[in-house]
Amino acid sequence: MNLFDSLTGNKVMVIGEIAQAHDGSLGTAHAYIDAIADAGADVVKFQTHIAASESTKQEPWRVKFSYEDNLRYDYWERMQFTETQWKGLKDHAEERGLVFLSTPFSVDAAKMLDSLGMTMWKISSGEVSDPWLLDYVLSTKKPIIFSTGMSTVAEIDRYAQNLTSHGARFALLQCTTNYPVTPERVGLNILEQFVGKYPIVGLSDHSGEMWPSLAAVTMGARIIETHVCLSKYDFGPDVPASLTQEKFAEMIRGIRYISEMKNNPVDKDAVSIELSRNSQIFAKSVCAKMPLEAGTVLTREMLALKKPAYGIPARDVDSVIGKKINRKLEIDEFIKLSDIGE
Repeated sequence: MNLFDSLTGNKVMVIGEIAQAHDGSLGTAHAYIDAIADAGADVVKFQTHIAASESTKQEPWRVKFSYEDNLRYDYWERMQFTETQWKGLKDHAEERGLVFLSTPFSVDAAKMLDSLGMTMWKISSGEVSDPWLLDYVLSTKKPIIFSTGMSTVAEIDRYAQNLTSHGARFALLQCTTNYPVTPERVGLNILEQFVGKYPIVGLSDHSGEMWPSLAAVTMGARIIETHVCLSKYDFGPDVPASLTQEKFAEMIRGIRYISEMKNNPVDKDAVSIELSRNSQIFAKSVCAKMPLEAGTVLTREMLALKKPAYGIPARDVDSVIGKKINRKLEIDEFIKLSDIGE
């Protein structure tokens, strides 16, 4: 069964986004697969760029970060892997129990990934403007995950209607295209609007923190995608928006914990009855604060409220004040109803 179809109950699909963090190194890309598998993710995601198919030498830098690439186009060329290398990455991911996913940035990239047997699609925020890419992806009849970071509400609704009309299985991720995104721009309120409106929703987070994803899961997010880096000293523009592998693993533990809680609603009355069996251990009862002779009229000063609940319950202490005891009591001896005279 496709992982996309397994999102029943409160199961959450966690995607570890490598993007361009490998900086063109095939070995580093493979190292990331191991790191993301060890963290406990479900999916490892790359980006597949074919410079000649997606860009021109006129494409400007969003942020000029590269020490070796004069043009943005040069950078895309350096990020390219061959089809054989992509197959090796996919095989490695599957050997580690991960679903392999890579975002295509052209129809040519999508065709190559399709030939490798990729089981679902991820369309990035910037690629929703490419109708040919969407047409090809729809033609494969595979599930589609859309990020909505550069789309208005009206545009998102149109995408959803188009996908529905084609019978596509799809998910929409709330996303803000800032790297990193600040807390006030994460947009959990938008995610809240998505829940119930679309079949499967989630969060593609660029905060570099785990908190937005954990909050999103409590609100009904079924897919969480976050960028991952091996170290905050890694090279590349996405590092500030990435979780370290250790933080990513901690986030996943939190997500699994939240899912388990949501999958097991508690019957408060039933739990209270069950816990009442331990009430004798946890509760207090009335005992003698000092040695008392038979016939003593009890005052507050003579009494103490202590554990365990072997005598008159502490909540009923006022009912015994002013009453006479009919037997001698030692210090810390619990007072029972049978010890109280008329």
